Amino acid sequence: MARSAAPFSRRILLKSLAALGLLGSLVAADASDALSVSLDEARAEFEAGRVVMIDIREPNEHATGVARGARLLPMSQLGQRLPEISTDPKQPVLLICNTQNRSSRTLKALRERGYANVRFVEGGMSEWARRGWPMVKPGL
Repeated sequence: MARSAAPFSRRILLKSLAALGLLGSLVAADASDALSVSLDEARAEFEAGRVVMIDIREPNEHATGVARGARLLPMSQLGQRLPEISTDPKQPVLLICNTQNRSSRTLKALRERGYANVRFVEGGMSEWARRGWPMVKPGL
């Protein structure tokens, strides 16, 4: 009886190790292809100059305040203004809107057009404002 238990335990061990290896590769693939970034991480990366932030809200929404230095590129004009988005594949780009709904949809459209290093900011400018983070009027 002890002989049959050993091969059974070995099979379970091997299957478990294989499953863990597969899970690890899935997690690694997901992390490298992340679609979103937390608001805290977005602000830190943006203020350090490591990313371009594009505010895709409409002009009337920009009037309520924007993050200083963010590019203002309304979603309604995005199709005509695509060249304004960095074409350098190494340049990380963050999309931000009011809540993240439009930026997550826009991200998918941009990825379909070959922009691979684009993510959207979770929470959007409404959460930025709720936290009391600095905002400026457009053009400042």
